[in-house]
Amino acid sequence: MPVETVLENFDVYQVGGSVRDSLMGCVEKDRDWVVVGATPDDMLTSGFLQVGKDFPVFLHPQTKEEYALARCSRRDGEGREFDGVVYHRDAIIEDDLAHRDFTMNALAMTKDGRLVDPFGGCSDIENRIIRHVGSAFNEDPLRVLRGARFAAVYPDFTIADDTLDMFRQLGTDGKLADLQPERVWAELVKALRASAPWRFIETLRVCEVLVHILPELDVLFGVPQPEEHHPEIDTGDHILLCMKRVQMMTDDSATRFAVLVHDLGKGVTPQDQWPRHIGHEEAGVGMINDLAKRLRMPNNHRDLGALAARWHTHVHRADELRPGTMLKLLEAANAFKRPERLEALLVACEADSTGRKGHEDRAYPQADIVRTAYDAAKKITAKQLLAEGYDAGAKLKGILDQMRIEAMKAVLLSSK
Repeated sequence: MPVETVLENFDVYQVGGSVRDSLMGCVEKDRDWVVVGATPDDMLTSGFLQVGKDFPVFLHPQTKEEYALARCSRRDGEGREFDGVVYHRDAIIEDDLAHRDFTMNALAMTKDGRLVDPFGGCSDIENRIIRHVGSAFNEDPLRVLRGARFAAVYPDFTIADDTLDMFRQLGTDGKLADLQPERVWAELVKALRASAPWRFIETLRVCEVLVHILPELDVLFGVPQPEEHHPEIDTGDHILLCMKRVQMMTDDSATRFAVLVHDLGKGVTPQDQWPRHIGHEEAGVGMINDLAKRLRMPNNHRDLGALAARWHTHVHRADELRPGTMLKLLEAANAFKRPERLEALLVACEADSTGRKGHEDRAYPQADIVRTAYDAAKKITAKQLLAEGYDAGAKLKGILDQMRIEAMKAVLLSSK
């Protein structure tokens, strides 16, 4: 039985995000489909490829788009249950939409373009509201993070009060404790790439869920900093201001992550030392490494986050650094092999410097000082020294370092 048999003999609906994006005038991304009335055997014998063992989602053999069987709440002999959700051959499209997360995603479109909107998704889109569909929302607690991510993706939308209450209740009930780390990271990194990533953090904090997802970040709210350097005083507020700055500077998720975590170490400063935070840089490195293990995040995000935590205060004092310390900074950033990492660090540091109340338009010449030093140092290479007759071996690195230090010293002195 060919694939066309399923597409012709059963009701097939385009559903979810692609329908939402079409209504909002956005570019449609991956399309998802729901097949009403079919069984797993119908799909398999037609040539669809099943996603995971005993899970009723199938890939079209040519387009690779996902086709799922319709969900419902009935538990009779005709239904099949997977992870607590019933897929029933007698379900109708409205049954399936009732199991979706938010009204703006509980939309379906028929082959001839007719819209199915049983929960007021179109109205909520028009009124810029993120609202959960119903009690089935708690089938997957990860939807709390998805809601916060939508707040970051659509910064002109607000989350309905009863939806925030639902988020809060799921956190209170401990439903978020068993979320798979990979799924949490996937939502976080998507939020970091969104147009307003700070709203992801703010939303989770407002509904008291941030403490369950990123406790080391949540604890920063209420931790004071010296007012002469941080007019906003509160460290958590500073992080949100920094995120607002970096979203205008780069869409790179690793750089944005580095900004998010650069001050984590301030969360473990003993209260009797407040508002000073001596040693928060090194403390932050360890916390970021622990966070990376917990969420199983990619190394590039972990490493750039740790780099920003360890070196951001040095970059802020670039005009005071000795050339030898400047070289350590460049080597820590692996600048001579990966100059883009140094640039990412400098962007993160500028976001930190300008992410302070009243400092948004302040210049950040420190970045250009580091760039000037790097440009001088990179002109001197081991290959060049060997060509000039220096012997290869252990001493070559020391000679290379000293010549780079002298080159930086010359340009930094001349620029003052």
